[in-house]
Amino acid sequence: MQDYGFERIGKRLFAEHLVGGNFGNISVRDRDDGFFIKKTGAFLDTPGEPVFVPFNGEVPEDASSEYRVHLAVYQKTPYRAIVHAHPPYAVAASLVTDEIRPLDSEGLMFCSLIPVTSGTPGTQDLADAVAYLMQHHKLVIARGHGTFAAGTTLDEAFLLTSLAEHACKVIAFKKMFL
Repeated sequence: MQDYGFERIGKRLFAEHLVGGNFGNISVRDRDDGFFIKKTGAFLDTPGEPVFVPFNGEVPEDASSEYRVHLAVYQKTPYRAIVHAHPPYAVAASLVTDEIRPLDSEGLMFCSLIPVTSGTPGTQDLADAVAYLMQHHKLVIARGHGTFAAGTTLDEAFLLTSLAEHACKVIAFKKMFL
C-alpha cells in the first residue's frame, strides 16, 4: 500500500498536543471506490496498516469508529484527506459557542469561520451534520468532541487542525487580558 503519511501526521498531532491516547483518526480517499482510515483503537503516532472502507459495501469491523463521518464527507465533497483530532482549546470553545471566528492573522487568512455542530460521536447524525457543513467549510468542530478538517492532502488537513487550536488559544488568551 502507498504511504499516505498517516504515521508522520499522527506524530505531528501528538507533538502539538492535538490528540491524546488513541483518540482521533486520519483518512485518505483512495481511487473513487473508497478510502483508507486508521484502525479503531490504534494510536495515531504508530497507526499500523490503515483499513480500506469501500463507498459501497461492508465496512470492516476494525475501521475507526468515526468512519461514518469520513464516508459522508467523501461522498458529499471533493476532499481527498481528513484529520479528526481532539484539540483541547477548540473542544472547550465548542462548548460555549456555535462558531469560532479567529482573531489572529493566520486564522483570518485561512479559515475566517469555523462552524460548530452537534451529534453523538460515532453516529450517522454526527456524520450528516459534519458532511453538510463541510460542503462549504474545510474545518468543523463537533461540540465537545473535536475537529474535522479536510483538504487535498493530509498536510492541508493537519494545518487546518493546528490552525483551529491556535485560533482558540488566541481567543482564550485575549480574554485573560480583558
